[in-house]
Amino acid sequence: MQRRELIALLGGTMAAWPLVARAQQSERMRRIGMITGIADGAAMRERLAAFLPALQRLGWIEGRNIQIEYRWAKGDPEALRRYAAELAALAPDVIVATGGATMTYMLQATRTVPIVFVIVPDPVGSGFVDSLSHPGGNATGFMQFEYSLSGKWLELLKQIAPGVTRAAVLWDPSVPAGIGQFAVIQSVAPALGIDVFPIKAINVAQIEHAISAFARTANDGLIVTANPATVFNRELIAALATRHKLPAVYSTRDFVTSGGLASYAADFLDQYRRAAEYVDRILKGEKAADLPVQAPTTYVLTINLKAAKALGLTLSPSLLARADEVIE
Repeated sequence: MQRRELIALLGGTMAAWPLVARAQQSERMRRIGMITGIADGAAMRERLAAFLPALQRLGWIEGRNIQIEYRWAKGDPEALRRYAAELAALAPDVIVATGGATMTYMLQATRTVPIVFVIVPDPVGSGFVDSLSHPGGNATGFMQFEYSLSGKWLELLKQIAPGVTRAAVLWDPSVPAGIGQFAVIQSVAPALGIDVFPIKAINVAQIEHAISAFARTANDGLIVTANPATVFNRELIAALATRHKLPAVYSTRDFVTSGGLASYAADFLDQYRRAAEYVDRILKGEKAADLPVQAPTTYVLTINLKAAKALGLTLSPSLLARADEVIE
């Protein structure tokens, strides 16, 4: 490079420095909290891979104009409670919270910091918001499902295994979402010719004993509803279903990637992308109380062929053609 070209280049660069400095100084760093109790690291990384690029498309770049405080409890309720308190004390501009248990702790910790939630089954029944259209408090976000979806789990079980006449339903009656899910499943069961049997899913010993005691005939099946205990013990539940030859339909894809047979659930990656839009709106001045809670817009059918083979099931071509994801 010629000397005069080098001087010209440096001169132009030096002249630009004050402009760059002023631009950086004018762009205020905002703080976002992210908290989850999920134990599956791969699933959380996949969800972040949907959330962060969605934020970037809206102009929010980690390290440039946003700082993200991550709290990941890995299935530990006490850690989740502690992390919720930590995030609230930091008073970030907005918090993204995953799951109903996380929301319970977050709202115990703060009623002022804006919260955008994802994958929450019943935000109204759980007391997180006043209504779906007018949340009213410091939280809004995206529902895990509408209760009508629970009936489709039983319909799917009948399509997968037409001979099923008895189905155990793993649920948690201590939470509103558990009650709502079982009520819908129970309401559609007679039309499908299936007797349903509620099984409390609270801890490992309870789950193991209940499933083993239930599985007595070749016409039994299993529905696994959405609650923290089933998600945390998903590998155990999938293994028990295989051991006892129980065709099973699960409430989330995580069960199927852990060895379960089939799931029909909202597209959680889509929820994280849409959550980024709500974070953007809150950072730009809108209030969580004014942003309506949104139901899922897309659902995903996932089928595990290896699990089907282990259960001795032959799935129909039409069912496989409908699947959004088939795990070999």
